[in-house]
Amino acid sequence: MGILHFTNGTKAEPLARGDCFTRGDELFRWPVVTDGMRQAVLDVLNSFSMSGTAVTDQFETEFARWTGAKYALGFNNGTSALKTAMYAAGLGAGDELICPGITYWASCAQALSLRASVVFADIEEETMCIDPDDIERRITPRTKAVMVVHYIGHPCDMDRIMPVARKHNLKVIEDVSHAQGSLYKGRMCGTLGDVAAMSCMSAKAFAIGEAGMLVTGSQEIYERAVMFGRIEHIKDVKDPELLRTAGIPMSGEKYRMHQMSSAVGLELLKDYPARIREIDEAMNYFADAVDQLPGLKVVRTAKGSGSTMGGWYYPACHYRPEELEGLSIGAFTRALTAEGVPHCKPGCNFSLFEHPLFFETDVYGEGHPVNRVPAGMDYPVCNRIHERIFSIPWFKHPDKTRIERFIAAYRKVAENYRELLPLDTFKNEHYSLTAFTPGLSKLFENRRKNATV
Repeated sequence: MGILHFTNGTKAEPLARGDCFTRGDELFRWPVVTDGMRQAVLDVLNSFSMSGTAVTDQFETEFARWTGAKYALGFNNGTSALKTAMYAAGLGAGDELICPGITYWASCAQALSLRASVVFADIEEETMCIDPDDIERRITPRTKAVMVVHYIGHPCDMDRIMPVARKHNLKVIEDVSHAQGSLYKGRMCGTLGDVAAMSCMSAKAFAIGEAGMLVTGSQEIYERAVMFGRIEHIKDVKDPELLRTAGIPMSGEKYRMHQMSSAVGLELLKDYPARIREIDEAMNYFADAVDQLPGLKVVRTAKGSGSTMGGWYYPACHYRPEELEGLSIGAFTRALTAEGVPHCKPGCNFSLFEHPLFFETDVYGEGHPVNRVPAGMDYPVCNRIHERIFSIPWFKHPDKTRIERFIAAYRKVAENYRELLPLDTFKNEHYSLTAFTPGLSKLFENRRKNATV
């Protein structure tokens, strides 16, 4: 009989119940719904102003003040906010948008409906963010903008990205969906590029329902964003060329935020800085201990750098099998699960360049793929990252006594990993977070099988 529960040993001390993400025990539960939020929503309902703009206008003002941006616009979701940011930055027919190969699809797929193409760049393994050096390798005469994603709360290396963008006259769009409140060297993520947009749906750190936000310091970008899908703010538009289309949004779509979401947002802004400080304390306490174990290093910013992880949305841990005699991540995470650690999954978002939409799908019946990009591109980090990263608990409160129980489970597995070596039959598995999309795991599995025939 071994020491690990996976090898028929004893189980670790009982851990907090829940999915280690947003549900279950208070240690993980998110978002925190307050009486103030409930009353604010009732006020919107009782005033019959669900489709109005007064509450949203107020929220936009307060959100801009919090971030330090000159302008803020509320949207019905993050997807439309990001699409509007692309249009406002000048992306259009025949242009190219550079985007990291590992991110959620809404960071870039909307570019296709603007009749632009998406060119993927590799990521840096340490930060999980776009590789600034690879951005320059992907630039062509058609490149118009770069989408930088502050992935899982970690800020991108903007000091290296912005000079490349300015050298080539490119706009920089920040996707802040994972990083509301994250700082880059003391500056708020979302105020570092030309324009930023983000999702604020209920699983995110800044969770106000199905909603999105756009922020910018540029009057030109703001006016283009207003005319594209938020024409309620047309009074702010000065450009006569834009005003020629007044009365109909240029997108042909209406993107305004539902006022129940903006009402929740106003209340959340009161507490959010304090709440993410609690999360930061809890996650760093956990990470300080886990980083001492062989083969493990939590993804986070360096202490003393002035950069922070914001609300630590979807926290993750690097896995280094070379420090554990080649033990696969599948065996390691299964052993953690056996010790009672829930939501312990290998991989991250799937590599978007593997999806047929981006290399073979003819969306508009034109006789060619909608995304027209050069063939033969390589993404070495993206291709190996799924076997070197896994999700960890998202602690919302610094309850150190209870967090210590999770640390004990990680320590138990890491210090007794040799018990797992003879049982490791998981080295050929492929991991990514495709379980959220039915059929996607099977599609990628079949594609990999065909590639080896």
